[in-house]
Amino acid sequence: MSQFMVEFDLPAEITEEFTVRIPLQRLKVNELMENGKLITYALSLDRQKLWCVVKAQTEFEVMEIVSEFPLINFMDPTITELMFNNIVSLRMPLFSLN
Repeated sequence: MSQFMVEFDLPAEITEEFTVRIPLQRLKVNELMENGKLITYALSLDRQKLWCVVKAQTEFEVMEIVSEFPLINFMDPTITELMFNNIVSLRMPLFSLN
């Protein structure tokens, strides 16, 4: 299974139609993260760019996944297959049973 970086250009002007879909977008992102299809999801401070890392077999599969985003009609995606993606995860300390 490969990982792909998807960079989205967001609209310069945020409409009410866009704003109404934001809660649905967040629900879909959470669902995809729980399913392990979406690894990361980040928004630039100026709200002009959005990035996510998607776990998929092909670029076509990535397009199928991001097409589920409620905001997809407002976003212009660019997909790049990654060689690697280092993720820092928080690890719980191991407890000793001794």
